Amino acid sequence: MTAGGELASREVLKGMIHMLRHRGPDETGVHVEPGVGLAHARLSIIDLAGGGQPMHNEDSSLWITFNGEIFNYLELREELIQKGHVFATRSDTEVILHLYEEKGEDCVTYLNGQWAFAIWDRNRRRLFLSRDRLGVRPLFYTWVGRNLVFGSEIKALFLYPGVRRELDLNGLDEVFTYWCSVPPRTVFQGVLELPPGNSMTVEAGRATVRPYWEAAYEGDCGVVDAAKESDYAEQLLDLMIDATRIRLRADVPVGAYLSGGLDSTLTTALIKKFTNTRLRTFSVSFEDAEFDESPYQREAMRFLDTDHQEVRVTAAQIGAALPEVIWHTEKPILRTAPAPLFLLSKMVRDSGYKVVITGEGADEILGGYDIFKEAKIRRFWRAQPNSRMRPLLLRRLYPYLDKIQNQSDAYRKAFFHIQVDPALEAFFSHIPRWQLTAKLKSFFSDSARAELGSDSSYAAISAGLPGRYSSWPGFCQAQYLETKYLLPGYILSSQGDRVAMAHSVEGRFPFLDYRVVEFASKLPVSLKMKVLDEKYLLRRCAKGLIPTSVRTRRKQPYRAPEGSSLLDPAAREYVEELLSPARIRRDGIFDPQSVEKLLDKFRRGAAIGIKDNMSLVGIVSTQLLVHQYINNFDRKGIAYAA
Repeated sequence: MTAGGELASREVLKGMIHMLRHRGPDETGVHVEPGVGLAHARLSIIDLAGGGQPMHNEDSSLWITFNGEIFNYLELREELIQKGHVFATRSDTEVILHLYEEKGEDCVTYLNGQWAFAIWDRNRRRLFLSRDRLGVRPLFYTWVGRNLVFGSEIKALFLYPGVRRELDLNGLDEVFTYWCSVPPRTVFQGVLELPPGNSMTVEAGRATVRPYWEAAYEGDCGVVDAAKESDYAEQLLDLMIDATRIRLRADVPVGAYLSGGLDSTLTTALIKKFTNTRLRTFSVSFEDAEFDESPYQREAMRFLDTDHQEVRVTAAQIGAALPEVIWHTEKPILRTAPAPLFLLSKMVRDSGYKVVITGEGADEILGGYDIFKEAKIRRFWRAQPNSRMRPLLLRRLYPYLDKIQNQSDAYRKAFFHIQVDPALEAFFSHIPRWQLTAKLKSFFSDSARAELGSDSSYAAISAGLPGRYSSWPGFCQAQYLETKYLLPGYILSSQGDRVAMAHSVEGRFPFLDYRVVEFASKLPVSLKMKVLDEKYLLRRCAKGLIPTSVRTRRKQPYRAPEGSSLLDPAAREYVEELLSPARIRRDGIFDPQSVEKLLDKFRRGAAIGIKDNMSLVGIVSTQLLVHQYINNFDRKGIAYAA
């Protein structure tokens, strides 16, 4: 967890790793030698007896601390044995060490999995760190003098002497635009995030970061004949079967999330092909029918004959859980959706499971989100901006949003930005979302706004666009933005790794097998969305494997009760305290009068629409973050790590 000159003591490293004991409650280990100190908290899944870390090779010249799973480790292990490598364990961790011996830093290109790891190369006096292609596993770092301090979560870094705890307003500004900060920036000053698909080498107090992978969304817009379509469907299903098969590798039971949607139902169906025992599935249901998908979950459960368990979530439970959720996300959130998943992972762990297969990633890589439909309709409308019929498609797209249903075409034309600044054409698909989210910054204090300025060029994302991006179809550009930023920065983080690992549960994602992602990125656009039929090719693959009602149902976005959960008695006391004018004024991020007006709207039951709900959740979660990490970390953090 540290590398450099004057290292912290073994006791400091123990404190840091105990801060992460929720990620690995089964075993901890520490290794210190001149130049490096490594610590590890283990969630034992493969080689329960022999996989302890930090782990070394035969002559102790290499040491590794590794969070994640390498799903093709058996194949790699056999290849390495054929080349003369001798293994002391059956773990996937040791495979990485021997692969590094064989391939050096290019070893990561051979791995199929989800990882964040650091290898100390004693002979070269070099630390090599890497993060998986899609960003399933987190990796953060900071500098104290010439010492690199790194870990899976920021809270561990804050226990290292000399690491400051200060909010980065620019990182917060990005969250209030993109729903996440843009790596390497985080919401804490001086704390950086290694981007997905990147590795970092540290030598003599200097770091070099380089990408080793990026998906290229280059599918064309041509028509696909029936024979070719059938071939694509067969290839996709074969890839998904193998991606699911290797993700079942574990020495502990593997369960599955079953949301009642196409993606998780299909992955559950594929698991059934490779298990002889009755499969255990888990889901979230809601007391509020507006958000509940339990009828579809139960239909899928009966069709697939699984042993199913659900956690039924109320608004009160969401409000009560939010402080712990923010402790684990380590950044503000704009929706309460992570809270039910936090409660779900607790139920999974209480049921004796450490590993679950989930359906995340299908919407991004195969065209399932409403934002893709929305962009397609907006382009269709832009071709005939005075059409009276074309904007009506947006009403069909968002039947659950009353404000969109009841507004005039002129309002929708302005809201959805069918015409955009040519300089921002690269972001055509995302401008409505980003500009709606950015309206939340009207709650920032005068001093915060002055410090941030008023840049609306989306420079943080512009700088990282691939050279060929402008030549991709608009649909593929939208997919890239979702996969590159929202997927790792929110879906796999605040809704994924952080709330699952809060209860020592590992999620595995067949749709994010890099072979599936690379295949999907080159598919013709018409096979992802045929007219407005989302995930067309995936639905074809699922025929006969899952219930017809689930396969053909319209996608229901995963949502949870928002403002109502924060005004419930279970949360109201801490919300009123955190949002009191005195507290808001003291913390200095938001304007006290604006926040009080918003809170009063909710008290009176007058709050409506997405903006009000996102504003309240964003402000409350930011204030929780400041309360826990800036104002009270010594009390909260030390107690947590004790």
